[in-house]
Amino acid sequence: MSADQKLNTLETERPGSFWNLTRPNILSGFLVFLIAMPLCLAIAKASNFPPIAGIWTAVIGGILTSFISNSQLTIKGPAAGLIVIVAGAVIDLGKEALPALPEPVAQTMEQEGKTKVEIADTLEAEQIKTGYRLALGVGVVAGVVQIGFALLRAGKLGDFFPLSAVHGMLASIGIIIISKQAYPVFGVTPEKGAEPLQLLAALPGAILDLNPEIACIGMISLLILFGLPWIKVGWIRKIPAPIVVLLMAVPLGVWFDLNDEHVYSFILGGAEKLFNIGPKFLVEMPEVLKDPGKAFFLPDFSAVGSLTFWKYVAMFSIIASLESLLSAKAIDLIDPQRRKTDFNRDLLACGVANALCASIGALPMISEIVRSKANVDNGATNRTSNLFHGLFLLAFVLLVPNLIHRIPLAALGAMLVFTGFRLAHPREFISTWRVGPEQLAIFVTPIVTTLATDLLIGIAAGIILKLVFHVWHGRSLRDLFRNDVEIMEQPDGSTLVIIHGSAVFSNWLGLKAMLTRIASQHDVVVDLSATRLIDHSTMEKLHEMEQDIQREGRRFEIRGLEEHLPFSGHPLAGRKRAVGLGPIGADSEIRPVNR
Repeated sequence: MSADQKLNTLETERPGSFWNLTRPNILSGFLVFLIAMPLCLAIAKASNFPPIAGIWTAVIGGILTSFISNSQLTIKGPAAGLIVIVAGAVIDLGKEALPALPEPVAQTMEQEGKTKVEIADTLEAEQIKTGYRLALGVGVVAGVVQIGFALLRAGKLGDFFPLSAVHGMLASIGIIIISKQAYPVFGVTPEKGAEPLQLLAALPGAILDLNPEIACIGMISLLILFGLPWIKVGWIRKIPAPIVVLLMAVPLGVWFDLNDEHVYSFILGGAEKLFNIGPKFLVEMPEVLKDPGKAFFLPDFSAVGSLTFWKYVAMFSIIASLESLLSAKAIDLIDPQRRKTDFNRDLLACGVANALCASIGALPMISEIVRSKANVDNGATNRTSNLFHGLFLLAFVLLVPNLIHRIPLAALGAMLVFTGFRLAHPREFISTWRVGPEQLAIFVTPIVTTLATDLLIGIAAGIILKLVFHVWHGRSLRDLFRNDVEIMEQPDGSTLVIIHGSAVFSNWLGLKAMLTRIASQHDVVVDLSATRLIDHSTMEKLHEMEQDIQREGRRFEIRGLEEHLPFSGHPLAGRKRAVGLGPIGADSEIRPVNR
């Protein structure tokens, strides 16, 4: 930390300087609130939850977790990465509990002249209504499981999963979000029960039936979201794109009179067509102070004996915990003061908050990366910025619900399409390819598997493929889950750690614990010359550890890679010690490795 940074830290943290301490966090909390509000609504709607459920999640995530977690700059709230799980839980549990309308109801609708499509729509609405309450039951149990993870000190498990597989999982979520949220952007309804790839394939045809006024709002929103980062004017680049979208979309919605049910005509394809318009294209928002019964909902635990219920408990607790840990870790890396999050305490905060959220009808939460980075960029200094972001959201939903009701769903859909694109950006594929062809295969496998099945199977497939590659490189199963280490004290007071066998993601946790313990007392030299295989995940994590320890003014040196052949030209690519080498340090010819 520079002298100026130390001075600024002292000025903001000295006793009695409450205003100096809170001023940057109030400002950052307000700016993050502006970004979070539309995203909370969008994520809730896409998750088959009431839009207000997303607001409650961010309110609880902002206020409650600020007093439990020691994470200084992360913002807690609903995340796009959980949409697939939450929406899936609502649909699957709803269908399981209500496979068909009660016979008397179906007969009455037929007698009233309702079409099969209208009856199917009614069934789907009832399934979502039923599934929502059942998904809340899942959320409560998953929150308790997260608390158990924290008490068992499982925060370190975020380091177990191979990086390429995790990135592949997130990319698959992005593709699924795009496939489902592109339709509301154009004001059209997707085919019921269609899979993501089917939805993407049918999208061009669906666009031909777009609702012009809704599509106008949606397309302009997309143009803003994708185009604003390209504008080089400094003050414009500082305006959050979601705010610009709302400043455009709300007035357009008023101009198109979306709040009143009506029909309008439009010349499309050379012929005049009629289009319905009305409040169904706006955010549904209850007035909490006048009618709290429409703002809060209780969970239903009647599906607790179902395998589907426990499947989603596992998905909620594992995926949400993993995403939250990775986000908190990423924000620690960009914290100007380099403070460290206690991941077990942060996991406890999320578990307690998630159990409470589901108890009142809200979405699950994580440490959200985009809002957290905005928090850092806006100059926040501690966790009170998360607190203020929650308080601003609470005040907004209580005092001006009618303004929220004016937000067009097409604008929220555009925000989610943009979010999905960022998760599955082509740059992710290119950067993974540069690390090595194997990493690309491990990245793509969770995407394909998730689109065909679900997230848990997708991430498991990525892990299994990674282990298969390690075995193919000649490592035994024993090597994959443990490594032999020699520890020697050096004359200069440092500790030499010689790693034998393999240094891969599946044995990293034990290796990290040992290195962290030694580095807390001595300078460390890690010698990898006796290591036969080092994977990309371990290379990256060793590099992070090296940076963290050196930043604290201590020595952490990695050496012994001269006789290893990298799997690509990337500096952190996996490496394999060349076949044909004699004992460590002996002169012998290096033969090419089958990559």
